Amino acid sequence: VQLQASGGGSVQAGGSMKLSCAASEGTVSSYVVGWFRQAPGKEREFVAAFNGKTGATFYASSVKGRYTISKDNSKNTIILQMNSLRPEDTAVYYCAADPLPATLTPGDFKSWGQGTLVTVSS
Repeated sequence: VQLQASGGGSVQAGGSMKLSCAASEGTVSSYVVGWFRQAPGKEREFVAAFNGKTGATFYASSVKGRYTISKDNSKNTIILQMNSLRPEDTAVYYCAADPLPATLTPGDFKSWGQGTLVTVSS
């Protein structure tokens, strides 16, 4: 599967932003699709994931209640809706997919899209 992330940009704290992860050469219904982020000087970390086979969703504690991950079937796309954004959410966001990741950590996802930068100003 090939992944294309889009939707990043700049927003003020408290604002919202929507990221999209469009899949090609495969259907998101066959994968677990995750969003990860990497802030300057920090390791890449898990944000949220959507199990395309079951519809189950998973969130990091730092974003639970503020972010929502969902599937747009008509576009073969996974959406990450981010609300109540904070300056500490600033990072490059990546989407990744794997048919059956052992864990929700970056090393267990095989296919990666390019990153999209999200900047939240205070």
